[in-house]
Amino acid sequence: MKSKSKPKTAKKPSGPLERIRVEAADCRRCPLWEHATQTVFGSGSANRPLMFVGEQPGDVEDRQGEPFVGPAGQLLRRALGEAGIEMAGVYLTNTVKHFKWRRQGKRRLHERPNHEEVMACRLWLDMEIEAVRPAALVALGATAAGALLGPSVRVTKDRGKKLVSTLAPLVTVTVHPSSILRSTDAASRARAYEQFVADLRRIAGWVK
Repeated sequence: MKSKSKPKTAKKPSGPLERIRVEAADCRRCPLWEHATQTVFGSGSANRPLMFVGEQPGDVEDRQGEPFVGPAGQLLRRALGEAGIEMAGVYLTNTVKHFKWRRQGKRRLHERPNHEEVMACRLWLDMEIEAVRPAALVALGATAAGALLGPSVRVTKDRGKKLVSTLAPLVTVTVHPSSILRSTDAASRARAYEQFVADLRRIAGWVK
């Protein structure tokens, strides 16, 4: 298979993160790279107070090369603003750095990465955490929670709690913003969003 040209990513991190980003751009640790446009590395710089880890880039992120710029990312950014969290203090990344998808007509539909794919990408996530050294590490959704904290942690029972981990001084979990977008109706979506903002406000209070 011919090698792919790599679109330039925006807001390149500097220092150790830049080195890791360059290495990750050529990642072949699992087959997901074969059908993705590019590696989607984290966004932000080292020593950010808050680090958010999602599942994987989506269709928009895969095309643009930047995490959390699609619909779920826009919702996350709006919620962070309502919670009083400035993006200048946030590092955004994903557990898996390539978009896993299946074709349906002209659309590319998200598919959840499996355990082997998550573990293959864990190297990059560990290196990001070491380089960023966040005061608080937040797993968004089940895939990130499982990858960072193991199978005993469940978003439904542990969201918004301070969890014991050596990864950062403060570690917690909450829902992935994409789950809010999947709510069945406007009322349930509004409730889920309010609960999400409440989680973020609590986290913001912990790191002040």
